Amino acid sequence: MAERPPTTPRPETIAAIATAPGRGGIGVVRLSGSDLLPLAQALSGKQPPPRMATLANFLAADGSVIDTGLLLHFPAPHSFTGEDVLELQGHGGMVVLQMLLARCLDLGARLAEPGEFTRRAFLNGKLDLTQAEAVVDLIDASTAAAARSAVRSLQGGFSREIRSLLDQLVELRALVEATLDFPEEEIDFLQAADAFGRLERLQQKMAEVTDRAQQGRLLQGGLHVVLAGQPNVGKSSLLNCLAGDDLAIVTPVAGTTRDVVRSTLHVQGIPLHVIDTAGLRDTDDEIEQIGIARTWREIEKADVVVLIVDARHGVKAADEAILAQFPAGLARITVHNKIDLAGLLPGRHDEASGTAISLSAKQGAGVELLKQELLRIAGWHPAEDVFIARERHLRALARTNECLVTARSCLPRLELFAEELRLAQISLGTITGEFSADDLLGEIFGRFCIGK
Repeated sequence: MAERPPTTPRPETIAAIATAPGRGGIGVVRLSGSDLLPLAQALSGKQPPPRMATLANFLAADGSVIDTGLLLHFPAPHSFTGEDVLELQGHGGMVVLQMLLARCLDLGARLAEPGEFTRRAFLNGKLDLTQAEAVVDLIDASTAAAARSAVRSLQGGFSREIRSLLDQLVELRALVEATLDFPEEEIDFLQAADAFGRLERLQQKMAEVTDRAQQGRLLQGGLHVVLAGQPNVGKSSLLNCLAGDDLAIVTPVAGTTRDVVRSTLHVQGIPLHVIDTAGLRDTDDEIEQIGIARTWREIEKADVVVLIVDARHGVKAADEAILAQFPAGLARITVHNKIDLAGLLPGRHDEASGTAISLSAKQGAGVELLKQELLRIAGWHPAEDVFIARERHLRALARTNECLVTARSCLPRLELFAEELRLAQISLGTITGEFSADDLLGEIFGRFCIGK
C-alpha cells in the first residue's frame, strides 16, 4: 500500500476586534483560518460571495440579532493573512463588538494573540519581516513624515534595497566559491570577474542604505533630550517655549521643579522628547533630593543633554562640576539663557565642553538655533526616500558591514574571505526574515495590538 503524503495541519481559526476600543460609528471583528463559509453561515445565515460586502444580520445562538452590518469574505490565498478571512463590520460600541466576538469564539474560533494576523501574513509569504513591522510603525506614526516613510516600507521599499544588497552579496559569494575550486587560477579569476570592485561597490551601497535607515530610525524613535542645570537658570521656561505651552511651573523660587516634566515636539518631522528636570544642587530637602536623583537617571538614558546656564554669569565652577558628571560620550549642548537680561544677541559658538547656544527662553530669541543644533547632533538631513527602520535593522546592517570590512582584511586568504561573506549574508537576511529565529519573531509580533 502506497504511503500517503503528509498533510499540512489546518490553521486554527482566530478572531479579534480589529478596531480601537471606545465608541465609534463602525467596529470590526476579524477572523482568519480555513474554510470559513460554514462559520459565516452560522453567524448570518448567509454565505457571502468573495470580496463583496453583504448586508447581514449577525445572529446569536438562539437566532436573535446581535447587530446588523456588512459581512465580507476574502478566500485564501487572496487575503491579508493568506488564509480565509471574514470581517464583520458592525456598529462601534464595545458591548456589541464583545458580543459578536463571543459568538465567534462559541463557534470554534479562539482569541487571536497580539500581532497574530500579521504574523500569519508573514509566515504565509504575504509580507516579509520589514513590511510586517511597517504595519505597526504606520499605526504608531506621530508625524506625516514618519507615516510616509512607514508606507514606503510597507510597500516594500526597504525590502527591495535589502534584497538588492543580498543579490550583490550572493553573486560575489558565488564567484569566490567557484574560485576556491580552482586555486591555481584564483587571483587571475577574481581580477577578471572584478571581485574586489564588486566588494567596494557593495560597501558603498551598504553605506547609502544605512544612512537612509538611520534617518528612518529618527523618524520613528526621535531624540530624547534632557534639560539640566542649576536651579533658576530657566529650564522650565525653555521647556514651555519649546512646547508652546505652560507645561512647567515657573517661579523665582529655587527648587520649584521637583519631578520630571515631559513634552514631545516635532521639528522637520523628527519627534524631540524634551524632559525638564529638577535643578542640580546640594540640598537637605528630601523631596528635592528625590527629584535630583531622578534627574541623573534621565541623563543616563538621554541621547542629548542640554546644560542651561545664566548668560549673565556664564559657565561657573558649579556648572563645570555638573558637566564632569555627565556620562562619557553623551552628546551635550550648553545653553546660555536669559540673553535679554545680559544684553547679548542670540548665536551659536564653540566652547571647551562643546557647542553653545545663546538664547532667551522668555522671548524665544535663539530657540530656533537650539532646534537646528539638536537635529545636527541627531544626524538628520531631509530626504524624501527614507524608510522606517528599527534598532534591530541598524544592528544587522552594522554587523553586515563589519563582516565586509573583515572580509577585505582576510585577502588573499580566500577561505576566510568566503566565510565572512557568508556571515554577512546571514546577518543581512535577518532584516527581511530570510534568516529568523522563532524567539525574534515572538518579540517582534508580541508588540502588535490584538486584532492586527
